[in-house]
Amino acid sequence: MRRADRLFQLVQLIRGRRLTTAAFLAQRLEVSERTVYRDVADLQHQGVPIEGEAGVGYRLGAGFELPPLMFTQDEASALMAAARLAQSWVDPALARDIETGLGKILSVLPPAARVSAEALALYAPAMGLDDTLRTRLQTLREAVQSHNKLRLSYHDVSGDASERTVRPLGCFYWGKVWTLSTWCELRNDFRGFRLDRMDTIEMLPERFRDEPGKTLADLLRQVKAETAHGKAIKQKPPASPPWSGSNAG
Repeated sequence: MRRADRLFQLVQLIRGRRLTTAAFLAQRLEVSERTVYRDVADLQHQGVPIEGEAGVGYRLGAGFELPPLMFTQDEASALMAAARLAQSWVDPALARDIETGLGKILSVLPPAARVSAEALALYAPAMGLDDTLRTRLQTLREAVQSHNKLRLSYHDVSGDASERTVRPLGCFYWGKVWTLSTWCELRNDFRGFRLDRMDTIEMLPERFRDEPGKTLADLLRQVKAETAHGKAIKQKPPASPPWSGSNAG
């Protein structure tokens, strides 16, 4: 890769994230961290407002703009593939937004890139979720975004039913099933619930605020720590993570 191309990509990578480490940049650009430090210093010297420092991370200061980007044929095809796959496994509103967004991207592509993307022989027939689960997924996703609590009627793998009031934190896709990761007020702990085992869902008017120890970031840190601990002591893998829907007790 030419150095000019590498510098351009480096700026794009920093611009696309709130904080970007040299290790991440080195991995994506396939260079050493020392090269990243040197490139960042050169860009700063040329007036690019990159803020931060080695060992901490970088971000792009306000007011810096680059010309609009154009996708390559491979990138356009990749977007088409991702959109087709996603549309079979997301809720109706999100599927419509994917279709609209993809149309906007295709409309501004060079003719060759557009033809290549539209001719991609990769399809995902609409056999992923039935209409009930799609509607349910949309309700859960919107509750996560709006921070509305939910009341769930749920049955576990043994058929035992329970009522839960939860703080929805995130929806996770496992290849064939979706689960909702939550902070469960009954158990006062993180719990996961499979969409296909939910009998009823009620979005409550009560909203919740992020509290230390009860957020999605806390859940992910907990699972990461448990996984690392399990590897360190060479024991059996840790129990199913609280987003998998198999620990909703």
